[in-house]
Amino acid sequence: MFRRIVSLLTTLTLLAVTLMACGPQQPTELPPTPTQRPPTATETEAEETRTLTLATTTSTENSGLLGYLLPFFEEEYNTEVEVIAVGTGQALQIGEDGNADVLMVHARSLEDAFMDAGHGVRREDLMYNDFVIVGPPDDPADIDGMTDAAAAFAQIAETEATFISRGDESGTHTKEKTIWSAAGVEPSGDWYIAAGQGMGAVLTMADEQEGYTLSDRATYLARTLEGTDLVILTEGDPILFNPYGVIAVNPDKSSEINAELANQFIDWLISVPTQEKIAEFGVEQFGSPLFTPDSEPWREANSDG
Repeated sequence: MFRRIVSLLTTLTLLAVTLMACGPQQPTELPPTPTQRPPTATETEAEETRTLTLATTTSTENSGLLGYLLPFFEEEYNTEVEVIAVGTGQALQIGEDGNADVLMVHARSLEDAFMDAGHGVRREDLMYNDFVIVGPPDDPADIDGMTDAAAAFAQIAETEATFISRGDESGTHTKEKTIWSAAGVEPSGDWYIAAGQGMGAVLTMADEQEGYTLSDRATYLARTLEGTDLVILTEGDPILFNPYGVIAVNPDKSSEINAELANQFIDWLISVPTQEKIAEFGVEQFGSPLFTPDSEPWREANSDG
């Protein structure tokens, strides 16, 4: 009897072991997959696209220079450049108000006043071209071939031929007023129209009204690609020299001003490789550059000394 009980218990034990072996298996716990560490603040900042606000004269945009040049900087520095294209006077005011990081303008007397007032902390020579007096092919004021800009303006006033002025305190308008002053003329009357517009718009108005205007050469040449009847009638006078400068706005103007990025942009603009790019702009279309490089590093690299 005892043996039967032992045999029965043994059988039940074996059956229980067998059932446990055949039952559902518990999943094997795998070691946790390591998670990717979050990026550091420095790495996140490096990956984010930065923004630079550039207030500039309309000529740098209308001529196509900015569209050609800025993508190089944006790619190299992971930066988006927001362009505010207005007259030089307005661009300087935007800087004075602290609403731009950097300025690219072309009215040296206004630039010097801006710097003297402490609105800017750094100014560098950038490039230059020249102004030209353009007008209709039939040239009712008979100024074709003149090399004295003031005399040409005086003749336009004397004949009361239509003249379209920027009238916007831009660098071009500032130069125009300098030439009128040299001519001893205070322009007024129906023949003199103050447009209050950018260079491209003023060229269109002069073309439509068969009038004269003062234009930077680059914007005029760029406009010829779109079609215009206006022709260059007066050029070559030293008074028509048109230098451009770049200015870093005083960061004390606003906590939003990115002074470091502004200086990186200026350093990039005046560097020899970028100046070489400026020297190439327009050559393919017009046979000569629309702007001549003139930064200090460029002059040093190309000096004979």
